Amino acid sequence: MSDTLLSTKSGDSGAAKSFDPEAFSANLARALESSGRALTAYLKPRENGEAKDRPPGELNELVKTFTSVAEYWLSDKDRAASVQAKLGKAYLDLLTSAARRLSGEATSRAADPSPRDKRFQDPEWKTNQFFDFVMQAYLLTTQCANDLVKNADGLDPHTRKKAEFYIQQVTNAISPSNFVLTNPEVLRQTLSSNADNLVRGMTMLAEDIEAGHGTLKIRQSAANLEIGKDLALTPGKVIYQNEVMQLIQYTPTTETVLRTPLLIVPPWINKFYILDLNREKSFVQWCVNQGITVFLISWVNPDKKLGGKTFEDYMREGPLTAMDVIEKATGEMRVHTMGYCVGGTLLATTLAWLAEKRQVRVTSATFLAAQVDFTHAGDLLVFVDESQISNLERDMTRAGVLEGSKMAMAFNMLRSNDLIWSYVVSNYLKGKEPAAFDLLHWNSDATRMPAANHSFYLRNCYLENRLSTGSMTIDNTQLDLSKVKVPVYNLATKEDHIAPAESVLYGSQFFGGPVKYVLAGSGHIAGVVNPPELGKYQYWTNDRIGDITLADWLKDAQEHKGSWWPDWRSWLETIDAEQVPARIPGSGALEAIEDAPGSYVRVRA
Repeated sequence: MSDTLLSTKSGDSGAAKSFDPEAFSANLARALESSGRALTAYLKPRENGEAKDRPPGELNELVKTFTSVAEYWLSDKDRAASVQAKLGKAYLDLLTSAARRLSGEATSRAADPSPRDKRFQDPEWKTNQFFDFVMQAYLLTTQCANDLVKNADGLDPHTRKKAEFYIQQVTNAISPSNFVLTNPEVLRQTLSSNADNLVRGMTMLAEDIEAGHGTLKIRQSAANLEIGKDLALTPGKVIYQNEVMQLIQYTPTTETVLRTPLLIVPPWINKFYILDLNREKSFVQWCVNQGITVFLISWVNPDKKLGGKTFEDYMREGPLTAMDVIEKATGEMRVHTMGYCVGGTLLATTLAWLAEKRQVRVTSATFLAAQVDFTHAGDLLVFVDESQISNLERDMTRAGVLEGSKMAMAFNMLRSNDLIWSYVVSNYLKGKEPAAFDLLHWNSDATRMPAANHSFYLRNCYLENRLSTGSMTIDNTQLDLSKVKVPVYNLATKEDHIAPAESVLYGSQFFGGPVKYVLAGSGHIAGVVNPPELGKYQYWTNDRIGDITLADWLKDAQEHKGSWWPDWRSWLETIDAEQVPARIPGSGALEAIEDAPGSYVRVRA
């Protein structure tokens, strides 16, 4: 390897040090000691019976899926021979090219990383012949693996989607950037710091396994952020609570407010404070400043005792109860409603139930990156089939809940290079403590989910798609979204992997009232949490929402710079502009229980 490995590059931590074999050996010993502590942290819960190792269901699915791909190629001798010849030629060309480059010849490259691929941005990936060869071999292998799936014509669409996903997970995991000896930046830092980075990294690895009680819980943000002090800061009071939720009413900042209050139904997969991150990014605080009386549900982080809580229970004890409480607190029978992600799916279910019961409780509905039809539900469909759901249900029956870490890992796997492997390299190989980052702190603050609720959601929405087809039954009541006549503001985000924009657009046609579909720039979080003051991204509007593809919708859509928030506020006022004096939480019929953000949100998984 070249001498450049010992030089200091931009971004390396600390000043350059001369290589000290004695210090290097001592630090390696310390790193090994910490890795032993990590192994102990992993084994201890298994030895005392707190944890039992069972092969993860995902491993079974991976084997079954890859077996289907292999069977396609091996079932025909000519097809198998063709693949072998193609692979052999590709690697032979790479070896020949590497040999010619060693002799000083100019050669063409077998594979190049995407300019956006952050893993291979260090200059030595191309200037050092060893690392360049390793990188090209890896990229070539990845390309060949993807081609095997892409060209396997005998696969059904669901198996193909699973194969593409699992190939991505495997190839991301074996990237040379994830290992000390094949990552030039890490190796350079290891030599220049005499392996001090590995000491810090293995110490963090042990701490993270201990924090996960025998399971690696990768830290994505420094642990010095505190709810109520750094996050979830908007002043307010908890005015009601039951087993499922606390209801927060926020303190007004204007003398008058819109007469109709706003009820926000967040997802129960993570905590509500994604909408109240800090003073600069808080959607809740912005709404309060805009003269809106805001009520927000803070879902419980359930334990096994609540494992029997159903989707219907969440509807009854969540938004329906909240509407009754808001009426007691304000005297208003009707509310504006807003649902985010799965909270939006629950809200749509609630609206359909109210319509069937002919109860007029809602003035408008806003959906933020939420799906009511799951035909185009995106990457999460990889985890949805009868076999996988049945296996998950067996696990949830034993535990009573789905651990938040499992759902968090599923979401992280959708962007594993950004949300898993980049932190493995930075934390455990480079020994860098992650910075305090509110969004990633929230991302790691997952909640458990009751087994009954989650099973209903997976089967009725993702697997059987019952809500949009009018076959979902709640409380012995068959639901029909076409009977929901209230005005709807339906927000999608352009780069959403969880609620794809195509899926949200397609779902718009099932409501029976006027629907305004809006497409925001960025993804599932950043596209929603986009304060106007930051001047970031953009959003598009178009009155057409019928049977139309997203590409066709965009052709004549109007682009607007900045945040969608003011557009939504203007839309809200066109529905009901009447003003009343501001309402102080706890001053009406209901006394305050505690200050916002309440106690439910502080319970960690």
